[in-house]
Amino acid sequence: MCGIVGYVGPREPGPLLLAGLEKLEYRGYDSAGISVLDGDRIDAVRAVGNLAALRSAVLASPGRLGSRAGVALAEPESSASTGIGHTRWATHGPVTEENAHPHFDTSDRVHIVVNGIVENYLELKQRLIGDGAVFTSETDAEVIAHLLADHYHGDLVKAVRAAYAELRGHYAFVAMSADEPGLLVGARKDCPLIIGRGDGEQFIASAIPAFLRETQCVQFIENDEIVVVRPAGTEFLTASGRRLEREVVEIDWDTETAEKQGYETFMLKEIHEQADAVAETIGERAAHGVGIDLGDLGAITDELLRRIRRVVVVACGTSYHAGLIGRYAIEEWSRVPVDVEIASEYRYRNPVVGPEDLVIGISQSGETADTLAAMRTAAARGAAVLAITNIMGSQATREADAVLYTRAGLEIGVAATKTFVSQVVAMYLLALRLAELRGTLAHDALADTIASLRHLPQLISEMLEDGGDDLKRIARQHHRADFFLYLGRHVGVPVALEGALKLKEISYIATDAYAAGEMKHGPIALLDDSTPVVVTATDSPVLEKVISNIQEVRARKAKVIAVASAGDERIAEHADDVITVPRTHWMLAPLLAVIPLQLLAYHIARERGLNVDQPRNLAKTVTVE
Repeated sequence: MCGIVGYVGPREPGPLLLAGLEKLEYRGYDSAGISVLDGDRIDAVRAVGNLAALRSAVLASPGRLGSRAGVALAEPESSASTGIGHTRWATHGPVTEENAHPHFDTSDRVHIVVNGIVENYLELKQRLIGDGAVFTSETDAEVIAHLLADHYHGDLVKAVRAAYAELRGHYAFVAMSADEPGLLVGARKDCPLIIGRGDGEQFIASAIPAFLRETQCVQFIENDEIVVVRPAGTEFLTASGRRLEREVVEIDWDTETAEKQGYETFMLKEIHEQADAVAETIGERAAHGVGIDLGDLGAITDELLRRIRRVVVVACGTSYHAGLIGRYAIEEWSRVPVDVEIASEYRYRNPVVGPEDLVIGISQSGETADTLAAMRTAAARGAAVLAITNIMGSQATREADAVLYTRAGLEIGVAATKTFVSQVVAMYLLALRLAELRGTLAHDALADTIASLRHLPQLISEMLEDGGDDLKRIARQHHRADFFLYLGRHVGVPVALEGALKLKEISYIATDAYAAGEMKHGPIALLDDSTPVVVTATDSPVLEKVISNIQEVRARKAKVIAVASAGDERIAEHADDVITVPRTHWMLAPLLAVIPLQLLAYHIARERGLNVDQPRNLAKTVTVE
């Protein structure tokens, strides 16, 4: 849930660490800090707040950090500068400078930065305090610094291996020692960590954007591995100390993908990138003839897809909503029953799952702790596991039997937009492939649906070319509301859920979402003449039922904002405001309907003067329970 960056090499580390943390701020931004080796000591600066607060604190600090953090040195003081940095999203302990990373041992000789959770930290802390360690924070992470110091006898690599053997939980950490300049040692246990390879310098971080400006050559750190990072290169080890070979991979991301490119926020930029994201995700998969080509899915063969008895989707948050849309598509087109499970509940449910099931784990980052745990549960019981993710080399891709990548590109805004529509498209592609293999869609119906799918990017572009004046007007009208209700039926329900989630995430307005048929079973009591009710009313087999539900809302004098298919005049007779989306196959309409709901939430949040890219209490990658 936090961001890590480290550097060893000839350049001054301060500017590189701060630049790297800026690219990771979407992972956590309630506090931040850096530590840099200065002669025979480590200088550290930490601050509460975002990176601007840390930059100010660094510039105000004495010594090496304060005088040089803002500029790179032409002539470095040593041949091996060393530093680590961290941006935090609090899990253990409140947001204070003492709880910010980096943490250090009692003698201030070992500094560490940590993502994740140390589950046995209390047991270790009590032992270490008994041995004389003095703790200065309320975090679980600090225990790693003291544990390393306890095992340190002049060799940081051995100390990390010894400490790793004692730690329980899911975490990644990077350590440095004042006694070993030019050395960083990292360890990965279920949380992301990756190497950036340079010429005579190396980076280590929790995500590629941290060093993308400096190098596009990476090495992936696998789970349960320790990596030794020196200016000349890296060494990969198992926890037992066995050396491993690891190839260097060149990625094709460019730094412009991490910039706003003229948009006022990353979120707005990413909303406008959705046509490209959908087009890339469809790509060649629906380009040949009338069928779907998902490429080589390895262990998940066509024969397996023909004979599976059930699909189970495990996911969290926005990805869960993508799974719900996928359920309707798979059941409608391929006639395979689908269960969609909240991953954090599934992992503890003792679920009934086995070899005849296909389990799909959906995670934008591929590092979502609960989703990974649910996938492992299913795999242990013999199910085939497919990962749908946006990040190559993520943990999900290494644990699943096969991977279906979304191709949304880098997403900086915390609230998922283009990654969500890409996940939905991936589910559509899988649903159509299942239907093709199982013969459950007539040839003409399959061809027509695939043609409609290929047309989606153009429809999205047309929608986004509109200036959105109606949405801005609706946002100005309702941005002071205390409560919103979102309603939908059939495949419109997950659209309502996702629209409500976006509004909650970035505007902080209390919002609920329901299947409209459930309204009379309780939620209708919440309605009065001040309540905006957002209804998904695009073409579907149950549109008449939706219109009936809209009439029930209007009878309670609530204000109806409807999302409808273009040309449907019936909705305008019953709604206060109608937002239209282009007509398409009714099963694909949810992907279009969610986009104006993203923009509605966006404009409401902006009217309220909020930071939509960094909503409070949230972070981009959820690597803890």
